[in-house]
Amino acid sequence: MPRDSFVHLHLHTEYSLLDGAVRMRELMNEAVKMKMPAVAITDHGNLFGAIDFYQCAKAAGIKPIIGCEAYITSGSYKEKPSRESNFHFTLLAENETGYRNLVKLISAAHLDGFYYRPRIDKDLLASHADGLIGLSGCLASEINSALQSGNVEKAQNLTAEYRDIFGPRNFFIELHDHGMAEQKQCNAHLPKFAREFGLGLVAANDVHFLRRSDHRAHDVLLCINTATKIEDEQRMRYEPELYFKSPAEMREIFRDFPEAITNTLEIADRCNLEIEFGKSKYPEYPVPAGKTREGYLRELCYKGLHERYGERAANDQELIKRLDYEVDVLEKTGFVSYLLIVWDFIHFARERGIPVGPGRGSAAGSIVAYVLGITDIDPLQYGLIFERFLNPERISPPDIDVDFCEARRGEVLEYVRQKYGERRVAQIITFGRLKARSVVRDVARVMGLSVRDGDRIAKMIPNELNITLNSAVERNPELKRAVASEPPTKQLMEYATALEGLSRSAGVHAAGVVISDRDLSEYVPLCRDVKGNDIVSQYSMNPLNDLGLLKMDFLGLKTLTVIEDTVTLIRRIDDAAAFGLYNRGETIGLFQMESGGITSVSKQFDVRKLDDIIALIALYRPGPMELIGDYIKRKKGLTKIRYEHPLLEEICADTYGVMIYQEQVMAAASKLAGYSMGQADLLRRAMGKKDKEKMAKERANFIAGCARTNEIGEKKANAIFDLLEKFAGYGFNKSHSAAYALISYQTAFLKANHPVEFMAGLLSNEINNTEKISVLVSECKRMGITILPPDVNRSGLKFVPEAVTAVAGRGEIDADDGMAAPSEGGYKAENGGHRPPLQGNAIRFGLAAIKNVGQGAMELAIRERERGGDFKSLEDFCSRLDSRIANRKMLESLVKCGAFDFLH
Repeated sequence: MPRDSFVHLHLHTEYSLLDGAVRMRELMNEAVKMKMPAVAITDHGNLFGAIDFYQCAKAAGIKPIIGCEAYITSGSYKEKPSRESNFHFTLLAENETGYRNLVKLISAAHLDGFYYRPRIDKDLLASHADGLIGLSGCLASEINSALQSGNVEKAQNLTAEYRDIFGPRNFFIELHDHGMAEQKQCNAHLPKFAREFGLGLVAANDVHFLRRSDHRAHDVLLCINTATKIEDEQRMRYEPELYFKSPAEMREIFRDFPEAITNTLEIADRCNLEIEFGKSKYPEYPVPAGKTREGYLRELCYKGLHERYGERAANDQELIKRLDYEVDVLEKTGFVSYLLIVWDFIHFARERGIPVGPGRGSAAGSIVAYVLGITDIDPLQYGLIFERFLNPERISPPDIDVDFCEARRGEVLEYVRQKYGERRVAQIITFGRLKARSVVRDVARVMGLSVRDGDRIAKMIPNELNITLNSAVERNPELKRAVASEPPTKQLMEYATALEGLSRSAGVHAAGVVISDRDLSEYVPLCRDVKGNDIVSQYSMNPLNDLGLLKMDFLGLKTLTVIEDTVTLIRRIDDAAAFGLYNRGETIGLFQMESGGITSVSKQFDVRKLDDIIALIALYRPGPMELIGDYIKRKKGLTKIRYEHPLLEEICADTYGVMIYQEQVMAAASKLAGYSMGQADLLRRAMGKKDKEKMAKERANFIAGCARTNEIGEKKANAIFDLLEKFAGYGFNKSHSAAYALISYQTAFLKANHPVEFMAGLLSNEINNTEKISVLVSECKRMGITILPPDVNRSGLKFVPEAVTAVAGRGEIDADDGMAAPSEGGYKAENGGHRPPLQGNAIRFGLAAIKNVGQGAMELAIRERERGGDFKSLEDFCSRLDSRIANRKMLESLVKCGAFDFLH
């Protein structure tokens, strides 16, 4: 390690949320440019960015030092004293033992010590000090706080205390110098403490941004954090010196303490943490006594094969060969437990009557997943490829995302927690970022611009996924003019561009769950959700995957709940009527089909079978959209279909010569050039990444393979390769599209053939969304379905079908305001006005959907109605319910919407 360099050991990345502004890759570029051998990460109280930091540093040839600026309390970390008792303390992991202890400390701080901040105490620190190096900290440290209050003796005692916790070799006195009077006051004593207690000095710069020129943008970031404005006098500010200084700058600042610079290099020399990636940490599935996991999986698969295929399972060699091949691959790659774990919780859900989706993503390409009931798409029928799910030639963990009924997803999660252990299962963190429109609005606010001005500029940014501010300026002439001609807008965009993309907040992934073979804090730091309840990993999806942990997506899909609610009310199916909805554009309520754009395309698509819906979902995405016009012309016979080679016809005939699926690219490579499916998947990935060096090599392999396998000449093989390369960039995973198409089709045939029941199910699942209810009520009217107003004697909690005959004097719901509006004719319930039947030509408005009444109150009202019979009057209603429930606001809402109109 070069002795004339310097290592930053106190540095805050963007994961010191809205406080640090250092991006990992930019940091490593600067470290390489300055020829620094190593760099540390010490974010405030968390390890959110540790793995990303570690991997970026390794890729750049920089030694990563994992650390944290922990919050330490003077009392017990489990008690709740005043906020002022939290102090900063810098911790660095010297080795694997230190890293594990750091993970334990930061997990305990979040799970057991959180009070305004995630806190540890000295007893906890002492019990996990092995392998850690401690630095005394910044001005907010306990030692420096004592010095600033003039209590030198207390500061000496604290120094001795920390020395005893770590040992003199592992505790260093940290020096900062940003020209602040408080630092000068502390630095007058700290070197003396180092000599007195036999400790080393360490120079640090408390880095919060990368360059001095970033200070003003960072100041704006602090204003966003503290909800203040730049012009506010009394607000938090940082010195412009807190940037990533060069070794020369640090040596000049600490020229009187050269050992403080040298010690940063010695600490970096000592820190040698190697994090193991890729090794499986999956739990072992507990099989019945006397059985192996491999044997149990085969047993379940063969049982499922007979259930799925009947007599074919006994003598169809294609089926048996495919199943045996997949199970062999699962055994060789070590993912048997993974499949059993997924089968187990899906089996639990089905046994409990919890609706489960037909499959999502590449898992639909596996016959093992199909026969186990993990998916409901037959991969052989739709030509789906197993290697898209698990490639034996490039082993990476398979990924099965499972959709559950949104209302009951929590039951499945709780089952998994109970089966594998509360501390072995956690939800997964996710990070909100300062994206283009949101950062513009944030910066406008802190600059003191009006909400109107901020909104005006934000709305000039095209509403596109992952658009950047720079590209927005180039693409929108109006925004470009505003930046050029309006100084405040120019300044706003400069700040916003500097901050764009930084992490803003931590949240919980909507579906992600991680499962481990032991207490998760043995592997990853943990925290709690914002409510302080559920345990959440501090590492996000990709780091968890890289570390070899089992991550799952337990998705709550409202559509499944709609289907389940509807299926309980219907009996028959009619395919042609379902397809007609797509062709007429009557797609409100159809899964994946509700946007105006895709509705317009579906009207042109001439949908006649499930394959058409699969293709429609695959095509309606940025990129492939440009193929839609040509695809429709080919489908309708308006354009002649040509193939670069006759062998491509059997691969692309179903999609009229257009390659819209990744599986088609793989099949073409296999058929024309003799690739195995594993090799074909690697080719597809390489094409998608557009790596020029790899592509040149793959092109040569493909041309040679075409010549060897089918005697295709070089010119023709090049043309085919160009075609495959073009479509590989667009191609969608057919397994994913097929799974979504099946759900979409199910919603379509329910709407087409059982419209009242389906719309009742849809309305019931939007019970708290007034805007959506208004849209659905309008759709019901278009379909000729009457929406009957709420009635305390007839309504259920949710929306339910009801048979009616026309009579005079009653109203129906107006879509605009959800209240009862008069109509020329009214309706009379055919069932005597008591309980709604399970079929009908109208839908009764659900009581829980009425504003200001509350679901809990209406549950109690319905329970009382079932116990004591219909309510005779408003007075009867009030007398039978607790006055705390039947309050004035609730009664007014019920009266206004017509729920007591039976009295007239």
